[in-house]
Amino acid sequence: MSATYTFDIFSSLDGYSNSRTFGGYFGKQGPELLDHRFDQYGEEQRLVLGANTYRAFASMLASSSAGSEVRDPWVTRMRNLPTTVLSNTLEGSLDWPDATVLSGDPVDAIARLKKESEVPLRSHGSLTLNRALLAAGLVDRVQVTLFPVITGQSGLGRIFQDAADFDLELLESRTLDGHTQELIYRPTLHT
Repeated sequence: MSATYTFDIFSSLDGYSNSRTFGGYFGKQGPELLDHRFDQYGEEQRLVLGANTYRAFASMLASSSAGSEVRDPWVTRMRNLPTTVLSNTLEGSLDWPDATVLSGDPVDAIARLKKESEVPLRSHGSLTLNRALLAAGLVDRVQVTLFPVITGQSGLGRIFQDAADFDLELLESRTLDGHTQELIYRPTLHT
């Protein structure tokens, strides 16, 4: 039995993971979204991050103060999950409560981790890593939280830039706070 792997990403309508002007959650977070994220990250699972995403999260958390949106309860819960950081450059202990560094080829590392893990795997962000894992057929679910904004001038991090072509089977969908969509798909390489 292989653990499921979910690529979890926030997106603008035009496919960017971040923006220079909109801020966190693209400025559209609401109580239903935050509670839903808190519940999702309360489930038993292992977080998987690429080195760049780990560095960005660790830096944001280190420079934030208690009560800021960076420290939303779901983010705190995410940070406390057992975490694997894939990196060939990070060394020593990480500023993350239960994190280990796994080096080597990321595709091989995740293939092994999926076989060995007794809990589901979830990655939030980590675009380069997850594009490679999608291409290798290791992503079981793509969870896109789609915020009602277009970031044509300010968008950062084109989510699926240079990714392979995939067919997507919609597994779940929900509307949060009356305007944000969560879409969960099963990806299949388009042939």
